[in-house]
Amino acid sequence: MGELAIKIRIAEREYPMRVKEEEEERIRVVGKILNERLRFFKDQFGIQDKQDLLAMVAFETMVEKLKLEEERASHLSQVGQQLNVLEELLSTTNTK
Repeated sequence: MGELAIKIRIAEREYPMRVKEEEEERIRVVGKILNERLRFFKDQFGIQDKQDLLAMVAFETMVEKLKLEEERASHLSQVGQQLNVLEELLSTTNTK
């Protein structure tokens, strides 16, 4: 697959970029979500400065990212524990 030259508009500013064809839809969705979050902070909190709006969206995004990473680590730990229990059960079954 090749690359596409696209433009994404974020906070009323266009950003040209080259993306892989298979990533185009994801990139466009991210641009749409960013603009929705910018609009949310502008409407809900009356923030007008674009740099402040972008900072709030970046902060919110990092909080969500850390939360997801913690949840992922917790799930991986639980899966590991469950695998250990299964291994113990299998080993006791095999020794009998």
